[in-house]
Amino acid sequence: MSTMVTRFAPSPTGHLHIGGARTALFCWALARDAGANGTFLLRIEDTDLKRSSASAAAGILEDLAWLGIGWDEGPEFADGSVTFGGDPRKVGPFHQSQRQAFYDRAFQQLLASGMAYPAFDTADELAAMRDRARADKRTFIYRRPEGYDHAAACARMQTEEHVLRFAMPEQAVVVHDAVLGAVEFPFAELDDLVIRKADGMPTYHLAVVVDDELMGVTHVLRGQEHLNNTPRHVALQQALGYRTPVFAHLPLIFNPDGSKMSKRDKDKAAKKAVKVVGVESALASAGSVDGFSQTADSLNAWLGDKTAQLGSDQLGVLAGVLTLELPEIEVEDFRSAGYLPEVVCNYLALLGWSKGDDIERFDMDEFSRRFTLERIGKTAAKFDREKLQAFNFDTVQHMDPALLAERWRAWCERYDPQVPQVLGERMAMAAEAARQRAKTLRDLRAPLGFVFIADDEIVYDDKAVAKNLTKNEGEGLCVLRDAAVMLGGLADWSPASIEGAINDFAESQGLGMGKVAQPIRVALTGAAVSPGLGHTLGLLGKTSTLARIERCVKAHS
Repeated sequence: MSTMVTRFAPSPTGHLHIGGARTALFCWALARDAGANGTFLLRIEDTDLKRSSASAAAGILEDLAWLGIGWDEGPEFADGSVTFGGDPRKVGPFHQSQRQAFYDRAFQQLLASGMAYPAFDTADELAAMRDRARADKRTFIYRRPEGYDHAAACARMQTEEHVLRFAMPEQAVVVHDAVLGAVEFPFAELDDLVIRKADGMPTYHLAVVVDDELMGVTHVLRGQEHLNNTPRHVALQQALGYRTPVFAHLPLIFNPDGSKMSKRDKDKAAKKAVKVVGVESALASAGSVDGFSQTADSLNAWLGDKTAQLGSDQLGVLAGVLTLELPEIEVEDFRSAGYLPEVVCNYLALLGWSKGDDIERFDMDEFSRRFTLERIGKTAAKFDREKLQAFNFDTVQHMDPALLAERWRAWCERYDPQVPQVLGERMAMAAEAARQRAKTLRDLRAPLGFVFIADDEIVYDDKAVAKNLTKNEGEGLCVLRDAAVMLGGLADWSPASIEGAINDFAESQGLGMGKVAQPIRVALTGAAVSPGLGHTLGLLGKTSTLARIERCVKAHS
C-alpha cells in the first residue's frame, strides 16, 4: 500500500466545476510531491441514480485529462498517447453504484451494534417536525425517539418502507483539520443522519466513509462547504472501527463581487438577457434550433422562479441566439472559450495556495514540488477572470509558432471545424498573423474573417473607402493599380518577401507606408484594419489577392 493516497470523488451530474478542478489539482499535487509513495485516486460517486449519468462521468474524465491532472487509480481513460487509471492495488471498482456489497456489510455492522436504526417517518411527518422546530425558533435536529424498540423496528424493516439512520454518539466531535486547525462540533448540532435511502442505496455520508477506508485513502482534501459533514464522517469512522484520514478543507472560490462561484451564475446571466429581449423574441430565435424544448409558458415559469435552472444545452442555445457570453464556471466552459489547460491549472493553483514568493507563473511540475498543506489559506479566494485572461494572453504571445498552430488546430477541430477546413496548411501562418490581439485560442479567428469570405463577396466599409481609396481624386486607387502590377510580378509569396516588396514599392513611389498599405487592406478585407500585410496577403494567396484588388478598383473607379 502506498504511503500516501489522495482521492478526488466527483458526482457525475454534469461537467466538472472549476472549483472541483482546483480540488483535484491539489489532491494530485500532494500525491505527486510524495513521489513513488504517493497515489492519486479518482472515484465516481454516482449513488444518486436519478441525477447521475454515464455521459457526465465520461465528461469529468475528459475534463481532468484535458487539464493534465492524471490519476493513478480509477476508471481507465485513454486518449491518444495519454492513459490514466487502473487498479494496481485491487481496491476497485471505482463507481459507487458498483460497490453496494461493501455498503451492505457496513449497514449490517452498524445495525448489529445498535449504531444504526430504521426510521419510518413519512415525508409529511418530517415536514411537520420541521414546521414545529421553525415555530419554536430552533434548528431541526432529528433524534431517535425515546423508548425506541430496536428489535421491533428491525422486524418492521422486512415489510415497511424505511431509511436507515446513524445514531450520533452523545458527545462533541473534534475535527483536526490541516488547514483550519481543531474545530469542535457540539453534540447538540449533530443529528441522526440518514445513511441508507429508501431505495437501499447509501447516502453520500456512508459511502464516502466506507470507500475511503477500503481504498486506503490517507488524505482527504475538499472544499470548506464540506466541513459540516466532516464530524459526521469522523463519528461514522469511529463507529465502524475505521482510521480517520488527514482532513484539509480548502477555501471557497468566490466571484469578484463576493458571491459564491456556482453553475447558477450562467442561469442568472441567461435570465437577465431573456428579460431584456422578452420571452417571445427569445423563443422566436431559439425555437428553430434543434434540441430546444422550451415553450413560452416554461420560459416564463423559469424567469419567475429564482431556484429554477435550465439545463446546459438549453442555456447554450439561448446564449447562441442572443449572442450572450455566459460566465465560465465549468472546465468545459474554459476549454470552449479557448483557454490553455496549463494556464488554467497555473491560475487555479493560486486560488487558496501561496508559493511563498512573488512568482505567479509556474508549470505543473514546479507546483507539485512546491505544494504543501501548510501553505493553503483559510479565507475565500476570488476568481479574477481578467487575471486569467492576462495569463493566457501572455502564454499565447510567447508560444512557439508551430506549437500555437498545433494547439489551435486541436481546439478548432472540436469547436470550430471550419477553420482547419478552410486554412489547411496555412494554420501556422494564420495563428502567427492573429496572435497579437488574441487572449484565447477562440480569439484567433476574429482578425481573419476576410479569409473565410469569397473574393467576390467582400463588403467595403464606406468610411475606409472614402479615406483610403477615393480621397484626393482617387489617389489610393492609383496606388492600388500600380501595387497590383508589382505584386503580380512577385515570385516569392512568403510573408517576409511580401512585406519587403511592399516596403520597396512605397520607397520607389516616394510614399509613406500607410499610403500603400491602407488601400491594399481595404481592397483585400473591406476594412482598414487587418493583420500585418505580409500575413494578410500570404493567407489569401496570390490569385485571390490580385482578384480582390481588381474587383475593388472596378467597384470604386
